[in-house]
Amino acid sequence: MDIAFGEPEKNKQTVVRYMEQIARNVDVVVLPELWTTGYDLARLGDIADENGEDAKTFLSSLARAYNVHIVGGSVAKKTERQITNTMYIVDRNGDVVCEYSKLHLFKLMDEHKHLQAGETTGIFSLDGVTGAGVICYDIRFPEWIRAHVLHGAEVLFVVAEWPLVRLHHWRTLLMARAIENQCYVVACNRAGKDPNNEFAGHSLIIDPWGNILAEGDEQETVIVANIDINEVQDVRARIPIFSDRRPDVYKKFQKND
Repeated sequence: MDIAFGEPEKNKQTVVRYMEQIARNVDVVVLPELWTTGYDLARLGDIADENGEDAKTFLSSLARAYNVHIVGGSVAKKTERQITNTMYIVDRNGDVVCEYSKLHLFKLMDEHKHLQAGETTGIFSLDGVTGAGVICYDIRFPEWIRAHVLHGAEVLFVVAEWPLVRLHHWRTLLMARAIENQCYVVACNRAGKDPNNEFAGHSLIIDPWGNILAEGDEQETVIVANIDINEVQDVRARIPIFSDRRPDVYKKFQKND
């Protein structure tokens, strides 16, 4: 979706419009990063979501209404002490099953000046399938992604506001994360522009071999694909990278600091 800069109510209307079109035909709906406000960071003190309550209520009602799981992109969550870039995973019963705040803040877009980094993982389960949620810049840290896969993740959900100027990095990094972790990658990136940036779109669904199952373009659009979760274990059996890992040796190179 294109995100109206600093206009949460308008962006909620966009989500409702798309939910009406697609939600009854899919199991999981994924939204982009900071879908309520965009990168209107300077005004987050006024427009951020108090304790995330508005987003949780909104997403839960949609999940129940359409009997669908929602990987709720992320929103600016405001507490008395800080503002975080926070993802909510809501199951089809409307229950929040995971809350994850972006671990790696992107200084090139001044996130560190307005947001507090998270400290928790993005592991969750939907319909018995273990997934992991990460946010944008996180995908440049393969050790963070691998940590989630080692804890059982078979589907990696990535939500982002990735700029058009680095579209090649977006596509390449996502395919690499799928291949090296032998998992599905479902990545939703925003489209459009804000006063400072042009965004890449090109949301992607990638299988554990690194094959692209669906890809958007630079315009606001919806992509859909079917995934076979059994393919994850099949690929991992064919090329057994996890049993061939040598963590005992890796530890010798880890810095104590």
